[in-house]
Amino acid sequence: MGSSSVKVSLMDVPSGRKVGSAVFPASEMPIAAPREGWAEQAPQMWWEYVCAGIRELSRRFDMGEVAAVGVTYQMHGLVCLDGRGEALRPAIIWCDSRAVPYGERAARELGESYCLEHTLNEPGNFTAAKMAWVREHEPETFARTRHLLLPGDYVVYRLTGDISTTPGGLSEQILWDFREGTTAWPVADALGIPHGMIPDLRPSIGVQARVSAAAEAQLGIRRGTPVSYRAGDQPNNAFSLHVTECGEVAATAGTSGVVYGVTSSAAADPAMRVNTFLHVNHTAAAPRYGVLLCINGVGILNAWARRMWAPEIGYAEINALCEQVPAGSDGVTLLPFGNGAERMLGNRYTGVTLTGVDLNRHDRRHLLRAAQEGVACAFRYGMEVMRGVGLDLSVIRAGRANLFLSPLFRRTLASLCGASIELYDTDGSLGAARGAALGAGLYADRREAFASLECVERVDPDPGSAALLEACYRRWRGELESRLKTQK
Repeated sequence: MGSSSVKVSLMDVPSGRKVGSAVFPASEMPIAAPREGWAEQAPQMWWEYVCAGIRELSRRFDMGEVAAVGVTYQMHGLVCLDGRGEALRPAIIWCDSRAVPYGERAARELGESYCLEHTLNEPGNFTAAKMAWVREHEPETFARTRHLLLPGDYVVYRLTGDISTTPGGLSEQILWDFREGTTAWPVADALGIPHGMIPDLRPSIGVQARVSAAAEAQLGIRRGTPVSYRAGDQPNNAFSLHVTECGEVAATAGTSGVVYGVTSSAAADPAMRVNTFLHVNHTAAAPRYGVLLCINGVGILNAWARRMWAPEIGYAEINALCEQVPAGSDGVTLLPFGNGAERMLGNRYTGVTLTGVDLNRHDRRHLLRAAQEGVACAFRYGMEVMRGVGLDLSVIRAGRANLFLSPLFRRTLASLCGASIELYDTDGSLGAARGAALGAGLYADRREAFASLECVERVDPDPGSAALLEACYRRWRGELESRLKTQK
């Protein structure tokens, strides 16, 4: 369940293959922005599209044969439920920035050492800080709230009637104490969140709850079917690519760009440019932490560039145009940071910057290529931060989707980062289904669960373009540093 759509997939356990999927709605789900910097969606809308997707599959498959259910969801959203289980207000979703001052205030109260040693992140603009905003600005809603849920927790509740979350879910809310291995109650106290609002914990992989009679009547999935996997979209994307062990790295380039690496060390970036969460297979005996770098202005830039400069053609034709321009876009440079504050830039919003355009030499081909190279340079910049906190980025796994469908982008990213890229035909919904089968015991272990996952393409750095792209990156980084200096 993303912020744009809901995808429901059905996986055949013996083969590990997807046998059916449905995506709703046909166009993107609406995001309400009643004020600048706000982003809200109705939880009931999510559930309606979940139901629509399952019903679509039920036209071709018997939902009574479903053996387990997994849920993956847009991270960091806030759903406020009352005592009857009704949503009290629209969900405040991941890209809403209203809670930044509340997270900053809590960080000052908690102290830098506590955040670095216990939560590995500052409260920032994450879910718990959003609850503090509700407490101050909507006191009646806050007073009626009995449960603070993530978007995925809400869907599991509608499927099962069980109100719960996971340790990984608490970590993405910045309500997990990595040192103590329990809920970070001091963060809840600093933000004014009553302890009773925080749901009981269930394992990320394992039987969490069972489909209710009401959901069986509505959807046809048998009562008692286990819901046995739950994870936020980025940890789940990594899981879907079998990124579960130390040193393994996943990347996505959809609405936002993400690099997610797994480590056994609970370390924090002192500048808080990257975030650390519990990975889906974390245990106390075998700790696994996911270090996440997020770049907001990725897919939205690619779509914007097409609307502005090539609205009459598709992305394949755009890629062909870009190939007519040499690496480095003949001196055109684009900073892709036009979709809100960027955490890796210290929560600053620089906006998109386009420089080096010569009206006598450059045309839309150069602009379109500069957009893809600008995104790849942003990935390189962020990966340098991740290497600084100890991650090995020699091989990156990605699904063949979104910007990774572009051969040019794949080559550029591999060459700029000095890393090979492995592409797989999988996605988040299939990863959640695989996790559900593993959590329900339908697979004996992860090796069996991922036996069918195969690399379909490997892209290695291109020595022929290395010098041009390195010059491109130095120019790009110089523009970024100049832009950041003007904002001090």
